[in-house]
Amino acid sequence: MPRTSRGWKLAIGAAAFLGAMQLVPVERSNPPVEFEMPSPPPVGAILGRSCYDCHSHETDWPWYARVAPASWKVAYDVALARDELNFSTWRAYRPDKRKRLLEDVLEEVDEGHMPPWFYGLLHPEARLSDADRATLRAWIRGDGD
Repeated sequence: MPRTSRGWKLAIGAAAFLGAMQLVPVERSNPPVEFEMPSPPPVGAILGRSCYDCHSHETDWPWYARVAPASWKVAYDVALARDELNFSTWRAYRPDKRKRLLEDVLEEVDEGHMPPWFYGLLHPEARLSDADRATLRAWIRGDGD
């Protein structure tokens, strides 16, 4: 078999496989917001730009969330993040859980784990500055409810 013929067959097979991947359904929904996260405007702005895409029902699904296999990763990450902490259901958490969740937020932010570095590559506006971290820290240590 000539080398070019095999190359074309591989390319057509790869294209068919990528096309078939698009047929796998992916959940990309934004349920209604049950409760707004109570926070001062500066904190709300930080949370909105750096956290809400994954940790709320206000996800802005980017174009690549519609193309497999990236769509699978994005949908999985959002579902996992909402299970961990969902600002759209904040008031449904018991007060002791809210306190623990805010302490977890502070720890993740201080350690540089949130927002994840790979998210910041495509969403540079989500990266937290030192001032953003200080604002969140003061709010959480002061009155996080």
